[in-house]
Amino acid sequence: MLDEELEILFEDNHIIVVLKPQNIACCPDESGDDNLFDCVKRYIKKTYSKPGNVFLGLIHRLDRPTGGVMVYAKTSKAASRLSEAMKSGGFEKRYLCVLCGAPSKDKGVLKNYLRKNSVTNTVYVCTESEEGAKFAELDYEIKDKKGALSLAEINLHTGRTHQIRVQTAAINCPVYGDMRYGGEKAVKGKLALWAYSLRFNHPTSGEAMRFIAEPPLREAPWNIFDIKIKP
Repeated sequence: MLDEELEILFEDNHIIVVLKPQNIACCPDESGDDNLFDCVKRYIKKTYSKPGNVFLGLIHRLDRPTGGVMVYAKTSKAASRLSEAMKSGGFEKRYLCVLCGAPSKDKGVLKNYLRKNSVTNTVYVCTESEEGAKFAELDYEIKDKKGALSLAEINLHTGRTHQIRVQTAAINCPVYGDMRYGGEKAVKGKLALWAYSLRFNHPTSGEAMRFIAEPPLREAPWNIFDIKIKP
C-alpha cells in the first residue's frame, strides 16, 4: 500500500525528495513495520531494474507521527556531501505546527538542553551538566490564533529527537495531538506537526534547492486556519 502512495517531489541521479506520510517510519526500526526508506529502495529497484541491493542514504529523520518533506541520497557521494551539509548547518528545515495555547510572545527563540530516555523512548528538558544532555535550539513565529489554538512556523537550528514537541511543551504550549508530551493540555487527535519546507544545496551541482509541501489542510485542526505558504 505504501508503495502505491509514494509521492515523489523531485528526483535525479543523485537525490530523491519525497513526501513522508504521517504515522509511517522514515527508516527501519525495532517495530519491523514497513517504512519510507524501504519503500523508496523498492521504487528505485523496480523503476530502474537495479540488480542486488539498492543503495539509499539516510540524511535526516522525521518522527513517525510527523509528515512532510524528506530527501534521501541515491549515491554514496551525495550521501556524504549531504550529511556534511547537515552537520555544518547547510540545511534549513521549517515546520508548521498547531499549538495548544500560545506563547507569551509571537516571535521567539527556544533554547534548552535535552536528554533522551532510551528505555521509555522519551525526551525531557534537563540541565547542561546532566550526562547525555544535548543543546537544542529553534525559533518560532505565531502566524495565526483561533480560540485556544495557535499556528506556528518553526525553524530548527538543531535536530534533536522529539525536539519541537518537547520544547513547545516546556513552555506550556504542546503540539496539538501530542499525548506523549502534552499532558492535560493536549488535545487528542493526529499530531499537528508538519515539515513543510526543506532547503539545501544540491550535492553535486551546488544549486540552491527548496522543496515545500502543504500539511493536510482539509483535516482538523489545520482546516481552521488560513494557511498560505510562500513559494
